[in-house]
Parts: sequence; C-alpha cells; structure tokens
Amino acid sequence: MDEARQEKAVGSLRLWEIVAALLFLAAGALVVYDSRRLGSTWGSDGPEAGYFPFYIGVIICIASVINLISALKPGAAGDKPFVTWEQLKMVLIVMVPYAVYVALIANPLYSLGIYEASVIFIAVFMRYLGKYTWLKIGAVSVGTVAAFFVMFEIWFKVPLPKGPIEALLGFQ
Repeated sequence: MDEARQEKAVGSLRLWEIVAALLFLAAGALVVYDSRRLGSTWGSDGPEAGYFPFYIGVIICIASVINLISALKPGAAGDKPFVTWEQLKMVLIVMVPYAVYVALIANPLYSLGIYEASVIFIAVFMRYLGKYTWLKIGAVSVGTVAAFFVMFEIWFKVPLPKGPIEALLGFQ
C-alpha cells in the first residue's frame, strides 16, 4: 500500500455513526418484533416471556434514533476521519484470525475443537506478529493449551468443545 492510501480515511465519523445507529435500530426493532410474538404484556401470572426483552428493544430503538439524529446534525466533528487504512489494517490483523479461530471451534459440520484451534491461533500470532522460533512457538502454544485443559477439564470439570486429537486420546 502506498502512503497516500494509508493516510486516507475509511469513511467519516458521521458516516459510521449513521451506520452504527441504523444497525442498532434494526437489532432493536427485531427484538421488539420477536418479543411481541412471544408475548410482551403482563399476563395473569406475571410478565410473559417477551415482556422484558420488549422494553429493552424499545430502549435500544429510542437510543438508536437519538444517535441517528445526533449523527445527522451538521458540524465539523462529523467530517473527521473515522479510521485510516493503516489503523484498519491493524484491527484486521487481529479480527480476521480471530474469526477463523471461532469458525474452527464452532463449525457445525466439522469442529476442530477449542484446544487444537487454540494451538494454531497462538502459533500463528507468535510467528506472524512476534517472529518467534518454532521451538518457542511449540512450547508456548502447546504448554498454554495443556494448562487450560488441566484447569478447565480436570480441576473445574467444565467440558469444552473437543476435536479429533482428544477423541484419539480418549478425552471425549
């Protein structure tokens, strides 16, 4: 990337405030709609299932409309850049691998399991961002995951999503 593109803004503060307000308004409207389906009134035996979510959705919608109106007001503050390409690149360096990590754990068709995915996640970050040697990467990533396995599975008795290696070792 050239320097001119790196310093160029990815949208204005106003644009992204409007986008965020509209997304929250849509989410709040969905909560209100679904709460009405569940029953959002006070029944003979107390509040129905959608009573509290309905009012939370209404509050989210009201706050979103207030934020939208605020973002639409003219002013110099809204014309400021939201983020530069260089800043966005730094966010994506963390967000994209994290999304892959979650997909490796939560994939309904084939789950790698939290432990295998964590070893890969730690190793990729150590190699890509830290430029560590493979020996250190192996020791830290496997050691960390082994410690978490002992802590959660053995001490706390909290089962976490397992993958094929645990199945081979009989830890299912």
